[in-house]
Amino acid sequence: MQACGGSAMMNSIQQPFGPKGSLFPSKWLGITGCPNHVKLSSIKPCRSSQLEGSLITGKPPSVSVPIPEIGGTGSSFVDYGLSEADPDVRTIIDKEKNRQFRSLELIASENFTSRAVMEAVGSCLTNKYSEGLPGKRYYGGNEYIDELEILCQERALAAFNLDGKKWGVNVQPLSGSPANFEVYTAILSPHDRIMGLDLPHGGHLSHGFMTPKRRVSGTSIYFESMPYRLDESTGLVDYDMLEKTAILFRPKLIIAGASAYPRDFDYPRMRKIADAVGAFLMMDMAHISGLVSASVVANPFEYCDIVTTTTHKSLRGPRGGMIFFKKDPVLGVDLESAINNAVFPGLQGGPHNHTIGGLAVCLKHAKSPEFKAYQNKVVSNCRALASRLMDLGYKLVSGGSDNHLVLVDLRPLGIDGARVEKILDMASITLNKNSVPGDKSALVPGGIRIGSPAMTTRGFGENEFISVADFIHEGVQIALEAKKSVSGSKLQDFMKFATSPSFPLVDRVSDLQRRVEALTTQFPIPGL
Repeated sequence: MQACGGSAMMNSIQQPFGPKGSLFPSKWLGITGCPNHVKLSSIKPCRSSQLEGSLITGKPPSVSVPIPEIGGTGSSFVDYGLSEADPDVRTIIDKEKNRQFRSLELIASENFTSRAVMEAVGSCLTNKYSEGLPGKRYYGGNEYIDELEILCQERALAAFNLDGKKWGVNVQPLSGSPANFEVYTAILSPHDRIMGLDLPHGGHLSHGFMTPKRRVSGTSIYFESMPYRLDESTGLVDYDMLEKTAILFRPKLIIAGASAYPRDFDYPRMRKIADAVGAFLMMDMAHISGLVSASVVANPFEYCDIVTTTTHKSLRGPRGGMIFFKKDPVLGVDLESAINNAVFPGLQGGPHNHTIGGLAVCLKHAKSPEFKAYQNKVVSNCRALASRLMDLGYKLVSGGSDNHLVLVDLRPLGIDGARVEKILDMASITLNKNSVPGDKSALVPGGIRIGSPAMTTRGFGENEFISVADFIHEGVQIALEAKKSVSGSKLQDFMKFATSPSFPLVDRVSDLQRRVEALTTQFPIPGL
């Protein structure tokens, strides 16, 4: 049976235009002026199927392409595209793509990755097992996988301007939380002590969060954690208290980094504290790795022993993780050997080679002038958003932002993040409820977290983010009125009321949604 040239067919799809003012080169945007421009003359017919997906709405265009039949007599199968093989999943993907296109995507940990990354992630790389490291695999047939992973490692070091003689990197972690636990496994013994930013104060679960009644994070189960916190009067990390606590607690590891902290970290101060108590210093830069790469925020590599990151947030890559480590021994530990062994065979099996392929693509782009311009716009857009929210009377944790997110404290208004998140979601504004310093409940927290990376990727500028602030303000006002109207004080009472057919504010929500989508649909999304 003649195999069909799917990749050749995909490469022939034409992309004649891009969004005005876009920070993606046209080759990075999955944008097609006319999805019917597909050259089929060089493809021998096998079976026919519709070409999958459109650039924006996810509706399949009416183009037929050949589909091969695979396998031998009695066991062959037609290698259908997704629409024919599983229309249920195709429909769900189309609906999700349409939601992403029409919505204001403001979750700070989300972004839109490129067509090139998606092509690598959806490639034959997913077929290969390659336990181990380049040149040290447990399976054969890995010569090209080795070439790919070495390229990815080189690009990772280059993306953060690191000297390969001083720094190494493991690109196999499946995401950020696994990367963090692999570091803990490498340098700590069970019940060793760690310190990370407290979750209600902007920290991350994987940094050791626990409550008086429950060790919530696996990190707090296997290690003894003591949080440091913000100075609630300023919204900034209380480094003085961190130092005092560290001297008493004597941690073996101090963790910088956060999931909802709008300011930069004082790495020199944290290095001094770590040295004073004989601790490793690690930075989890998952949220800001793109900003670090573009040098628009402070550089943690100058002061930290280990740096971890996800790859799908501000870095705008596939869903994966990386661990950077100093090559010289630290506190008597060979970090390279310890971390590589913790990743495999310690906690993972075969790496996800398709993700590593997509990561290599994204890291190449991270060295481009367009990427640096994008990261600068992420920060300037976030500051414009913060300024407008403050003009509207909102209280921001720390009083502003130095990076890609703002954290809004809604408690002075008498409303919580869970109720506001629901109303905004109904109006096609996607963000998340978030704890703020002093909160008692993670399920009904007092704030919302708003990020600029995703909509900046789509082409939003400062004026659009001023409009975003106005839209959010309108949604908050609706949420406040809804809270006054509902009978019952519980969150579930509010949710039931807001989604009922008789919700009295549905017209206002619908009008807000219409205006939101009128704005968002002017800006294409990249990818497949």
